Amino acid sequence: MRVVIQRVASASVSVNNEVVSSISRGLMVLVGIGRDDTAEDVAYIAKKILTLRLFEATDDTTKMWKSNVSDIDGDVLCVSQFTLMANTSKGNKPDFHLAMSTEQSKEMYGTLLLKLSDMYKAEKIKDGRFGAMMDVTLTNEGPVTMTIDSRKDTTT
Repeated sequence: MRVVIQRVASASVSVNNEVVSSISRGLMVLVGIGRDDTAEDVAYIAKKILTLRLFEATDDTTKMWKSNVSDIDGDVLCVSQFTLMANTSKGNKPDFHLAMSTEQSKEMYGTLLLKLSDMYKAEKIKDGRFGAMMDVTLTNEGPVTMTIDSRKDTTT
């Protein structure tokens, strides 16, 4: 499982010019699910999303990298994005064979959202519309952007 995490001041997702989800300060998470991903990948990614210290300290200091999204009572907006699994090593046309099939991916994406809701606050976890053509708008704070790959991070 591969995610791109962005620290945001705000973010929203629209489908057909209608806002389907929006958040204030927190994390925008683009989620790519690989064909070999399992429940272990979901658990690893959920924990990383909620525990990465991407925010300043919550006390009166301005020390960076001290707080995670739950420490600041922030929001999390997840958007499914199979294109994160593209293989671009040959030629100029992306190959998506590493992405999980649509139905399996939809189920695993739902499992990730449930896991995040169980580990944090359900009302703080938002998402786009799986499989839809979405317009994503965000104000990246910093900018701070991280990529996490459950397979690369756990194998050493």
